[in-house]
Amino acid sequence: MNFLKNILSTLIALLLFSVAGFFIMLGVIGSLSEKDKVVVDENSILFLNLDKPITEQEIENPLDDIEFLAAEESSIGLIELKKSIRNAAKDPNIKGIYLRLHYFIGGMSSLEEVRMELEDFKESGKFIIAYTDYYSEGAYYLASVADQVILNPEGEIELNGLNANVTFFTGLFEKLGIKPEIFRVGEFKSAVEPYFRKSLSPENELQLSELLNGINDNMLLGISKSREIEFDRLKEISNKMEVREAEDALRLNLIDQLAYEDEVLEKLKEASGVSNLEMISYKDYKKSFSTFKLSSNEVAVIVASGEIVMGRGEDGTIGGDKFAKQIRKAREDKGIKAIVLRINSPGGSYLASDAMWREIKLAAEAKPVIASMSDYAASGGYYMAMACDTIIAQPNTITGSIGIFGMMFNLQGLLEDKLGLNHDEVQTGEFSGMMTVTRPLTAVEKSIIQKSIEKNYNTFIDKAAEGRNMSREDMLKIASGRVWTGTQAEKLGLVDILGDFDDAIEMAAEKAGISEDYKVRYYPEVKPFFERIFEDFEDQARAKMIKSEVGELYPYLEKIKKVKNLRGAQARMPFELEIN
Repeated sequence: MNFLKNILSTLIALLLFSVAGFFIMLGVIGSLSEKDKVVVDENSILFLNLDKPITEQEIENPLDDIEFLAAEESSIGLIELKKSIRNAAKDPNIKGIYLRLHYFIGGMSSLEEVRMELEDFKESGKFIIAYTDYYSEGAYYLASVADQVILNPEGEIELNGLNANVTFFTGLFEKLGIKPEIFRVGEFKSAVEPYFRKSLSPENELQLSELLNGINDNMLLGISKSREIEFDRLKEISNKMEVREAEDALRLNLIDQLAYEDEVLEKLKEASGVSNLEMISYKDYKKSFSTFKLSSNEVAVIVASGEIVMGRGEDGTIGGDKFAKQIRKAREDKGIKAIVLRINSPGGSYLASDAMWREIKLAAEAKPVIASMSDYAASGGYYMAMACDTIIAQPNTITGSIGIFGMMFNLQGLLEDKLGLNHDEVQTGEFSGMMTVTRPLTAVEKSIIQKSIEKNYNTFIDKAAEGRNMSREDMLKIASGRVWTGTQAEKLGLVDILGDFDDAIEMAAEKAGISEDYKVRYYPEVKPFFERIFEDFEDQARAKMIKSEVGELYPYLEKIKKVKNLRGAQARMPFELEIN
């Protein structure tokens, strides 16, 4: 009887799975067929509701319209968004853009690139109208480029400057009986500060202050130009937070009108000269055109986004082995005439960074290789860039951080005092048990590791000086692990040109002599859809389970988990920057 029950339950499960699979396939087929049917009506307005994270590339998910299958953390690709805005500028059926956003969920360089694209859109003579009930600092900076900036009468604008918050774990380690063993070179290499200090060092406070002020001033300059408000007056408004009510924003000329959305929709009708409003979403509009180009000449864009790790890495990281192989393939491919490295990384493993540097240098000897810096190209991210022919950064790019550190943890207090676990060891050589977490390191062991870190740092300095055509002495003056904005880095010689991703593409094509005939292709290639979707299910299920258990402590747990990647020498940014 039990055997028959098992057979029956298995058949029912197979039937349910088949039915579910059938509906999933219907959704896929329906979504894919819809992609070919998108037609832009005359007198349409492009509706940009930037309510998702902005990432380097967008991964198409045919199941987004099926609510229970949609990815929780889907994003808008910076490259795809810029293409859509650019196409809309020359599309006769698009009259203007309706911009809706509360927050800009992306880095400062990505924010700058979108804003520049919107400025170019306005040059076509078409309008941009921005509206929301709350503008965050970044959202307002983007919206300020619009012809009309409108705010809900009960809404708010955040214009009070930038703030960076650094989390320190020293108190937690003290409670747990964990003692970090720190090895670093460079007084500004502060990535390890959260593990042995409880506050910012004077050096870290200095570089953070200068970094934030540089980024803030650049934003205020953009707003000043767009809103025709003197920079000094605008800075005073920000410093003293003079905008505290919606009426304050109107009085100070930060916005053009206070209105509700129904009134904004009427204004959109007037601007487009129609009685019936036709709006097309970004999601649909990007399916209405193609940028495909047939050419035997290719500019390969290799996207390096995330933390640098050893091995192949996972999605969202830069695996040293995988990336080095991709560079090698691009070098050996005769159809690829030039390479653009799109770097958005705070750094990571020193060994992985060095392995990738070698392949980039070899590629640069064979064909033009241009570095395009996004939000971050720091430490290991800069290590990659310095092997390129030319480095292009945005003014707000965070780069530099030329320094090395290493870290181990002595867990003896946790294991013995908290958990009651004792350890003893037998070894064949004097230093056989050096890489241990069950006891403190000896003075000699610490000396060995420190010398290794210093050797890596000297290598970093020498290669950076060679790549930037500087003397070692000049490079040392701007290294020491210090971070710089793109504007500062350009003045110091760490960066060649201030510009965006498109400037990098154009320069690569020009250096390769193919400006009149080339196509752009992106690497690494996106995984097959169903492989991605099942990976997403697994990741989301795991994340939801952990979030339900720890609640608001989840972000801190994620930071602690990152400690496991701090194995070996690290070339990474001296802090995790969260700008509010």
